[in-house]
Amino acid sequence: MRLTVRLYASLRERAGRESLVIADAPAPLDVGGLKRVLAQRHPELGDLGAVRGVVGTSYVPDETPLTEGAVLSLLPPVSGGAGDAEGELERGVFELTAEPLDVAAAQRRVVHPSCGAVVLFTGTARARNRERDVVRLDYEAFDDMARLEMERLFAECGTRLATGAEPRRLRMLVQHRTGTVLVGQPAVVVAVASPHRDAAFQAARFLIDELKARVPLWKKEVYADGHHWIGERS
Repeated sequence: MRLTVRLYASLRERAGRESLVIADAPAPLDVGGLKRVLAQRHPELGDLGAVRGVVGTSYVPDETPLTEGAVLSLLPPVSGGAGDAEGELERGVFELTAEPLDVAAAQRRVVHPSCGAVVLFTGTARARNRERDVVRLDYEAFDDMARLEMERLFAECGTRLATGAEPRRLRMLVQHRTGTVLVGQPAVVVAVASPHRDAAFQAARFLIDELKARVPLWKKEVYADGHHWIGERS
């Protein structure tokens, strides 16, 4: 059985390529079995226990069967464009950009006469982590899947904050950098506006926590003498 495996972030770096073709994979085979095959044939990939499989743009469990010609993306643990039309911000807007983030502009975009509360979270690159001095951060994203996963998070956020049968009004904007982020620069901005502060606080906390846990974005800390992919367990 012939299978193609796409690699991201630290896995791509370890393999020295963006994909692997397994021309003689045993059949039947599921995602977990393929991970075991890869561990035997490509030990340079390291421990794949925490690595998640993706088919298309959806996470799949290890028990998912694979068929001839399947393309599987392997995503290491994540580090933990859109317009401004009225309806878009109420559904939630997610933007990936290689350009510096304008935090004040993000806040202005969610402000609305109907909303008495605006909560703004900014995550910036800090100068020291893991007892080492950080030179810069490098971010990588699985673009299409990141956008779809954020759509799901925005929808979940509204459902979680619903009161009775009615969702609370929210205006949500999440921006995340890709590429190089220097120390002191913003890497992520979450801006939420709501008529009342409790919903704005809850929504902002939910979005940043779940983004770090579920959205396929990877952060590499670069030091003067090396680097480390945040989230890696090996």
